[in-house]
Amino acid sequence: MDYIALVLLLIAVVFIIQSVKVVPQQNAWVVERLGRYHGTLVPGLNFLVPFIDRLAYKHSLKEIPLDVPSQVCITKDNTQLQVDGILYFQVTDPMRASYGSSNYVMAITQLAQTTLRSVIGKMELDRTFEERETINAQVVNALDEAAASWGVKVLRYEIKDLTPPAEILRSMQQQITAEREKRALIAASEGRKQEQINIATGERESFIARSEGEKQAEINKAQGEAAAITAVAEATATAIRQIAAAIQAPGGHDAVQLKVAEKAVDAYAQLAQKSNTMIVPGNMTEVGGLIGTAMALMKANKSS
Repeated sequence: MDYIALVLLLIAVVFIIQSVKVVPQQNAWVVERLGRYHGTLVPGLNFLVPFIDRLAYKHSLKEIPLDVPSQVCITKDNTQLQVDGILYFQVTDPMRASYGSSNYVMAITQLAQTTLRSVIGKMELDRTFEERETINAQVVNALDEAAASWGVKVLRYEIKDLTPPAEILRSMQQQITAEREKRALIAASEGRKQEQINIATGERESFIARSEGEKQAEINKAQGEAAAITAVAEATATAIRQIAAAIQAPGGHDAVQLKVAEKAVDAYAQLAQKSNTMIVPGNMTEVGGLIGTAMALMKANKSS
């Protein structure tokens, strides 16, 4: 009896193990019933029919990185290029992933390599370095279209490394060095050109400033001389007007004659003191008359 009970217990344990399945999160298990697809177990507790249902495939629904082996590609200008990349994909349909391809990982890898060779074969070497994003996008589009029937979604493809042959690398390095030297020479010449422009501009502005200063100085000088001439003229005119007014006043005419006589007498006196030679007027009566007139006027002024 104990042996039978033990056998029944073992059978019950086997039945429980076969019928109860716990699926982890982000996983999908494919169940076959009598050799045919029956369903997909979702995360959590699931029950199967023992010895009739079986777990055929287990798939992870997480994003999976897949290293694409390095390969040699030929560019449009017949240059060999070593290309290494990585692919990211995700299982979206567990049933198609189970029955659409015998090995979808290998299928995706091979398709990525052939697509990459095709895309790079349409480009020249220089463009392959400049248009990585374009290459990645074209590979993803081609893979995603083909992988849909395998229940797989290709998310992105990234080129890890592009390695041309050593000879090409040396040529590229020389080209880069020459280009940098060219840019340096251009920058130096532009600097010298700008320096000459700045110097010429400064000299021109300095000359203009000096000429403007000299012009303003001449203007100021001319205005000052004109003002001085005007002031002298105005003073002279004022003096003449005052003399004229004095002459027109009573006794003004006589005063003028007296002043003229005094000036004449002083002039002859100065000549007598400074030189032994006397210049005598030809008509002495005029001098005598001038002196007489002056004396008469002086006497008249004294008596008055």
